[in-house]
Amino acid sequence: MSRPPEFLTLSDAASRAVAGPGSRHAALIEDAFKVLLETPGGGVSLSGDVRARSLAKRTIATLAAQADAGGEITEADVRVAIGHARSGDAGPVAPGAVRRGPVSPKTATQAEYMDKLGRHDLVFGLGPAGTGKTFLAVAHGAGMLMRGEIDRLIVTRPAVEAGEKLGFLPGDLTEKVDPYMAPVWESLVQIMGGEQLRKRREKGEIEVAPIAFMRGRTLAHAFIIVDEAQNTSRLQMKMVLTRMGEGSRMAVTGDPSQIDLVNPRDSGLAHAVAILEGVEGVEVTRFTAADVVRHPMVARIVKAYDEDAAKRG
Repeated sequence: MSRPPEFLTLSDAASRAVAGPGSRHAALIEDAFKVLLETPGGGVSLSGDVRARSLAKRTIATLAAQADAGGEITEADVRVAIGHARSGDAGPVAPGAVRRGPVSPKTATQAEYMDKLGRHDLVFGLGPAGTGKTFLAVAHGAGMLMRGEIDRLIVTRPAVEAGEKLGFLPGDLTEKVDPYMAPVWESLVQIMGGEQLRKRREKGEIEVAPIAFMRGRTLAHAFIIVDEAQNTSRLQMKMVLTRMGEGSRMAVTGDPSQIDLVNPRDSGLAHAVAILEGVEGVEVTRFTAADVVRHPMVARIVKAYDEDAAKRG
């Protein structure tokens, strides 16, 4: 005997968010839990076995809370909510609970990371691609800049492919470095908008530079982001960490499992974390595959590589 559908009353905003564009969000929930989800108006109708409906209801409740709090629900939000429902975690933080600039965290680890960025001088964000560690640092720094809390936002990363010798590339320093900084520029455009980014860049309030060009400088009243830090040498890492001047803060992001150096043991990221974790003013956030908010295949790829690395010891 089939069970009658269960109706969940939702606000109009929550109902639209759960359905998604072209009912895409509903299809993701149906596929994840093998339920039938319909949106007849005023809420959603759920059909399926007891456990499947329970997990789907938990997912829907999370998305509804985010939508009712004014958040824009994306497919990434749906996948994260599904993952939390399956694992039994509390679920993503609702928009507004921890907010820096225009961006809200989507997982508990992201919320922890953003909180640390707001309260500490030096924060390391470690983990695989797609966990938001760089994007959230850029969002935090852009928010500080727009609120007038800092004078400059500075982003630096090693240009490993060019061996830090960028002279053979055409153009000025910015043009030489831009190919390596494309992900950061994309994040800044998304956060600030193209026009404001252009104006602040022209005024020197936003600066990009390879690690090699940081030497000998003292960076005061700035938010500094060291991206792809796993590809810095130990000497480079020490050099860039000691560039912090009065009123400055720094975020260092990287994936210790993706080192492109000729000698991976020379990576400055793991070394810096090992000797600085626990030092006053230093915090470390470690992301995992569970925090990946890109395409779900990315999380599965990361998990497979982690399992292979564990087997190899």
